[in-house]
Amino acid sequence: MAIYLDFEEPLKELEEKISQTKEIGENTDVDMSDKIKELETKLRSKTKEIFGGLTPWQKVQLSRHPERPYTLAYIDALTNRQFQEFHGDRNVKDDKAMVGGFGLLDGETVMFIGQQKGVNTKMRQFRNFGMPNPEGYRKALRLMKLAEKFNKPIVTLIDTPGAFPGLEAEERGQGEAIARNIYEMMRLTVPVICIVIGEGASGGALGIGVGDKVVMLENTWYSVISPESCSSILWRSWEYKEKAAEALKLTSSDMKKLGIVDDIIKEPINGAHRAPAETFKTVKKSVKKYLEELSKISPEQRIENRIAAFSERGVWK
Repeated sequence: MAIYLDFEEPLKELEEKISQTKEIGENTDVDMSDKIKELETKLRSKTKEIFGGLTPWQKVQLSRHPERPYTLAYIDALTNRQFQEFHGDRNVKDDKAMVGGFGLLDGETVMFIGQQKGVNTKMRQFRNFGMPNPEGYRKALRLMKLAEKFNKPIVTLIDTPGAFPGLEAEERGQGEAIARNIYEMMRLTVPVICIVIGEGASGGALGIGVGDKVVMLENTWYSVISPESCSSILWRSWEYKEKAAEALKLTSSDMKKLGIVDDIIKEPINGAHRAPAETFKTVKKSVKKYLEELSKISPEQRIENRIAAFSERGVWK
């Protein structure tokens, strides 16, 4: 059974009507093809209407949709399952919220790194809801350095509600681990592409979010704080989360307008959760295009461009 968000309910009703009409046609001798075509036209029109006018809060909801593809699904699709995952930070343990390893992208070896959420309750607990500990960020850095050693490009897939805020994470140096990653990613000699595929929250996202190309999928968000947390701080209640989402300017279009991200990868009209295969195809095409562009620039120039780009972000003239 597909899961529908509240604003997707009209689409659910139309899809159920189409299914029922097809069933009637199959079980009787009545030709229902005209009725089916009419309903399918209505469905396409309604889909365009709903997804063409999404509010920032609705985009936040879409970015968290339980059927939306997560990092490992993207990696499997991009590499055609030719992926070798690596484990551990060589210090504390293997953080299951952060995954990474070498994969083949149409014959080219690429280091893929990203936060992984779980697809059900048990897996969400196993993956710590996509919230890495310090060892997750240290594992990511270890893999980035490995990619640099063998002169292989890096693709990071960002999807986290934030770095894990627990006491034990702070004791093991959460802030230092993220800061170290930001510092080291600035100086990597290989091409680095960062893609926000879901939630891009705070330092948790920045810990693997410094690159030559920082891009977002259309129905994702990227911000220093989530709308709920912002609402609870400013209004001492989560009830104003929609207002907070609007004020934070966290959507992909806002981020592009403000110069925080370099590009937006378009999603299928009904969202990545309804057409994952089409989304994977678009992401793969974009990644290959970015890698081709970056391969023409010298490592020294890439580093210089990267530092200049991030130094300008957030500066108002």
